[in-house]
Amino acid sequence: MRTVQTDLAPRAGGHYSQAVVHNGTVYVAGQLPIDPANPKAPPGDAEAQTRQALQNVRHILEAAGSGLDHALQMTVYVSDISHWSEVNRVYAEVMGEHRPARAVVPTRDLHYGYLVEIQAIGALREG
Repeated sequence: MRTVQTDLAPRAGGHYSQAVVHNGTVYVAGQLPIDPANPKAPPGDAEAQTRQALQNVRHILEAAGSGLDHALQMTVYVSDISHWSEVNRVYAEVMGEHRPARAVVPTRDLHYGYLVEIQAIGALREG
């Protein structure tokens, strides 16, 4: 088992790792839409937040030796189900033809007032 850390995604803000790799699988911790290059920047709307959260997931998967095209499952937390169409539109654009298993979980409040958080499980690239 190994942990993953990349400066291309926000540093873990608590007692957890950005990701853990075990037996060829990458487990990515929930990613808020924080831009690691400008963490104090305003988060934007649900579309912008979805795009940033997916970018953070992508960078962590790549640091682990995987990628969005090797994602097996994603859980998308939204602060209000009314954001669903915006989130789904950006998600489909970013993911393209790749369709991992997915759950969308409406929740009340996300940390720091964000609208979206994304957690992922991916397979390592072979070779």
